Amino acid sequence: MKIATAAYPLSWFDDWAGYEAKLTTWVGEAAAQGADLLVFPEYGAMELASLAGAEVCRDLQRASQAVSDVMGQVAALHLSLAARHGVHILGASGPVVLDGGPGNGRIVNRAALYTPTGQAGFQDKQIMTLWERTPWGVEGLGPLKIFDTALGKIAVNICYDSEYPLLARAQRAADLLLVPSCTDALEGYWRVRIGTMARALENQMVAVMSSTVGACDWLEAVDTNWGMGGIFAPPDQGFPGTGVIAEGQMNQPGWTYGTVDIDAVQRVRSSGNVRNRAHWAEQDTSDSVELCPLK
Repeated sequence: MKIATAAYPLSWFDDWAGYEAKLTTWVGEAAAQGADLLVFPEYGAMELASLAGAEVCRDLQRASQAVSDVMGQVAALHLSLAARHGVHILGASGPVVLDGGPGNGRIVNRAALYTPTGQAGFQDKQIMTLWERTPWGVEGLGPLKIFDTALGKIAVNICYDSEYPLLARAQRAADLLLVPSCTDALEGYWRVRIGTMARALENQMVAVMSSTVGACDWLEAVDTNWGMGGIFAPPDQGFPGTGVIAEGQMNQPGWTYGTVDIDAVQRVRSSGNVRNRAHWAEQDTSDSVELCPLK
């Protein structure tokens, strides 16, 4: 399959038509290059707060509610574009305010996967960064999921989640791990990238990272953005020796493309030069660590 992963700048929209035109252009461009799977970044949907006006954008909670209020329309547009172009799309994540039930009023960070045949599913972020916790008040919500699609089994770790190996380990049956990210500094980008590449190595899967890029000075949550697209694999037979299938240029908006053979994932798991995935349990050192003073 061909994968397109985004370095995505956030825009101000005066109306819904502006957002629809932007997304239609981005999806159309990737589809025209033959992409089968499109990956948008974490908090890319925050640009939709602009539809509620500048005053709302100055209030983080009101901005989150404004984005949440239009996520139904966002889903309909993504499904329409996925069907039109015959592609799978991981939409940009955004805050969703849960209504009803025990989670009433909670904010989660949700990314949705859309198929060309009209199905959709979502993954919520599990572990929040310090700033998401306070002052934003975003909360983690399980469960972790694996989506069984025509392209293979797909899992999602949203940004900071990729830095915690047990999450992706729980999703180890997946062929592809999608990592939508939003980072505000070079070191933030590299923390997520290192985590993404490590998850590809440990679980012998392909991991795809997307990023928000550029300035968005009208919305505190995403005011500064560093990153680029990247597609990573276990550095073993059938994949590049560097583990890098494709990478973009830092902070340059646009798509990064790479071709992935899903069968190669299964081959490296069964006959690769190493067996990180299969040998995982051998690292259990809970009862075997001793403090040994030097003599």
